[in-house]
Amino acid sequence: MPRTVLVFGGGDDLAPVLAARLPVPDLVVAADSGIDRAAALGYGVDIGIGDLDSVTAVGLSAAERNGARLVRHPTSKAETDLELAMLEAMAAGPERIVVVCIDGGRPDHFLANLALLADVRFAGVMVDGVLNGAEITVIHDKRAVTGRVGELLSLVPMGGDAVGVRTGGLVYALEGECLRAGSPRGVSNVFAAPVAAVSLEAGVLLAIRPIELSASDPDDPALTIGGRA
Repeated sequence: MPRTVLVFGGGDDLAPVLAARLPVPDLVVAADSGIDRAAALGYGVDIGIGDLDSVTAVGLSAAERNGARLVRHPTSKAETDLELAMLEAMAAGPERIVVVCIDGGRPDHFLANLALLADVRFAGVMVDGVLNGAEITVIHDKRAVTGRVGELLSLVPMGGDAVGVRTGGLVYALEGECLRAGSPRGVSNVFAAPVAAVSLEAGVLLAIRPIELSASDPDDPALTIGGRA
């Protein structure tokens, strides 16, 4: 049973300073052109999945030569390639899934991918998302989120209201309050400590920490992506 699965989507290549902070994976799953994204960052793909219509021929051949298991689906299907990759990752029984390059290359893909991260089907594992502008922590029950004191952290409800939200280690504390779906109330909170604790009684939250790439330090252990319980 793998502890950590990296799932590569088909978004923009991840900046090296962020790639250096990814956790060491036990399994790598790539959704279609995510095969190219993984290879660009030096990761071998264990499973490539999707309709495989956007991965480059070079990337696909290299993955096959290196022993990747390719799971082909028809172009006409109900699921997106990233959804198929997430389900494949879940089937391995991991403790954590870190989804890399979630922007999808299009605004509609990005919004759909955010909703996918928060899907109740993945509530049994810790899920994080990474793109060049932010790190995203999915919270179904409770999570600890790391950052530098003074950095921003936004709490965004997904799929409905987030009920009974409590925080510790943030400047603007929440004490069992409701963050309504569609309300920006949880945006731009601030780390008051290196670790913020966030819990809720019902619903799903995305804890989004904007990242300034020029200020990122890959050697700072507090900022290791996916390194939270």
